[in-house]
Amino acid sequence: MAAGDLTFVDTNVLVSAHDRSETRKQPLAQMLLEGPWTSRTGSLSTQVLQEFYVVATRKLDPPMSRRAAREIVALYAAWPLVQVDLSLILTASQLQERHKLSFWDALVVEAARRAGATRLVTEDLQGGRQIGGVLVENPFL
Repeated sequence: MAAGDLTFVDTNVLVSAHDRSETRKQPLAQMLLEGPWTSRTGSLSTQVLQEFYVVATRKLDPPMSRRAAREIVALYAAWPLVQVDLSLILTASQLQERHKLSFWDALVVEAARRAGATRLVTEDLQGGRQIGGVLVENPFL
């Protein structure tokens, strides 16, 4: 991967980086996020930030405080951020059909493509798969 290539981060990686109960995944996710922070090559979407907030405040054990989750959302909003809009939804629905993805996964892939990312880090899709010019990587395998 070239130095300036963008990495799009999916919700599950972001959550793992902030989930203290994930003793195996947390250090891997934190290490993965360190590169994009340092090189300013991280990217995500409003969908990812929304999902992060809900998971962090409802599903983590113990749940993160709403204030702490908001602070993390605000922190990651400094990265290039893809807004979910009508065009993204429609294009993702076509991607869903073409590649037989769930709609939510297609929305993430399309957001990564729209961001100009060359890499999507997620555990929801098959690692090594190329979709719409974006390489899927599962950092936990």
